[in-house]
Amino acid sequence: MANNLFISYDLFTPGKDYSKVIEAIKALGSWAKIHKSVWYVKSSLSCEQAAKNIWASMDFNDSLIVIDSTTNNAYWYNLPDAVSKHIQEQWYK
Repeated sequence: MANNLFISYDLFTPGKDYSKVIEAIKALGSWAKIHKSVWYVKSSLSCEQAAKNIWASMDFNDSLIVIDSTTNNAYWYNLPDAVSKHIQEQWYK
């Protein structure tokens, strides 16, 4: 089954090269760039699998969220604790 993924990221290292992150996103499937750091991808991967693939090209202090609108799931790295908690509390209400 193909999934509708929405991907958003922030790269915090000054002068960080976006090309590796962009290549990782484009490799996931059919894509569309929505904003500078927001993408839509039709992918056979889950949001967790996609996030792990993208995260491999990012630095430890960057942040990433991948949302699967097909399955209503999300997977992220390095969101602020308060944001992560809020998402978890509100997601299935």
